[in-house]
Amino acid sequence: MLKKTAFLILLFFSCLAFSQKGEVQLVSWNIQDFGKTKNSEELEQMAEIVRDADILVIQEVVAGYGGAQAVAKLSDILNRKGSKWDYVISNPTKSPKYVTERYAFIWKTRHIKIKNRGELIQPLEAIIDREPFLLDFYIDGRKLSLINFHSRPHDKGPEPEIEALTQYITANFTAPTILAGDFNVEESQPLFDTFKGKGYTAAITHQKTTLKKVCDGTDYLNHAIDNIFYGKDIGKTESGVLDFVRFCGDLGTARKLSDHLPVFLRFHLK
Repeated sequence: MLKKTAFLILLFFSCLAFSQKGEVQLVSWNIQDFGKTKNSEELEQMAEIVRDADILVIQEVVAGYGGAQAVAKLSDILNRKGSKWDYVISNPTKSPKYVTERYAFIWKTRHIKIKNRGELIQPLEAIIDREPFLLDFYIDGRKLSLINFHSRPHDKGPEPEIEALTQYITANFTAPTILAGDFNVEESQPLFDTFKGKGYTAAITHQKTTLKKVCDGTDYLNHAIDNIFYGKDIGKTESGVLDFVRFCGDLGTARKLSDHLPVFLRFHLK
């Protein structure tokens, strides 16, 4: 099964060639309990899925040592696949009990640099259970602010968090900005209308991104809640999901990696 899955991953993602000059491919992925349950074979499969990205944005990194260790191991595997990568892990979020997580960024260093190690956005920690993580990247010298976010679950009312975050972004950011993560709300909801009215666009629309526990006929996807929002000074070339499942028979194996599909955006700075 492992060999079959690896072959399908390589076959499906062969179309995701390295970004052309001036383009960046960003992948955002909620990796379920990252650092608690993933073995070496599963980390290897993850690396094959994301290896052609330039920046990887990860949500749901466990707050303990295992989370940081898993991010480091994934970065090390990627480093053995032909490109040099670096990574940053956030401090644990200041969250209610059993909700605390970390965020992570992993990126190719050839054309992408950083000047600091990022920060959790403290002004939002009283409003947002898992306050977002901000890191400024410099792509061929041009600044890109990238915000990593995991909202509270849909049955816990993520709407006030999203409203506070999107208002904060439009009020405080002037450089090209991307907001990526798991919103637990579909981008088509009126909640995002004001944000879109300020020039932000969802990378994908009406695209389910979470995996069911059991395949229903040929349908193994559930909710359209993962996305990437990009500002008007960012030009999209391509976007979509990286579907590493593809067949109902592979759902069980796929769910060992995560219960979410990665979302990608290929873009350039205008």
